[in-house]
Amino acid sequence: MNLQIKLHTGNDVADSKEVIERIVQENMSNKLDQYLNKFHKEDAEGTIELKVDKNKKWLFDASLHANLDGNVHHFSREDYKNMDDLINHLFDHLKEALSA
Repeated sequence: MNLQIKLHTGNDVADSKEVIERIVQENMSNKLDQYLNKFHKEDAEGTIELKVDKNKKWLFDASLHANLDGNVHHFSREDYKNMDDLINHLFDHLKEALSA
């Protein structure tokens, strides 16, 4: 599968882009690798988009949108103190959706 990963960060978290990229890569290789195997067809395409920003309360908001060979999943959460936990949580939801 041709998989594109797109990251969108707000101005308040732009300094954390490297950390976000690392967390996403860890989730892709450790958490989702087995679940993405079922999409390994020659002509399959997919995108995973992650948007992370801080809100007016200075807490983290994020959304994860995945389109994997026509299977669309969207998850979003707000008001997290820890950005790492928020991103991991969204990927946990994607993993659960792909296991069904």
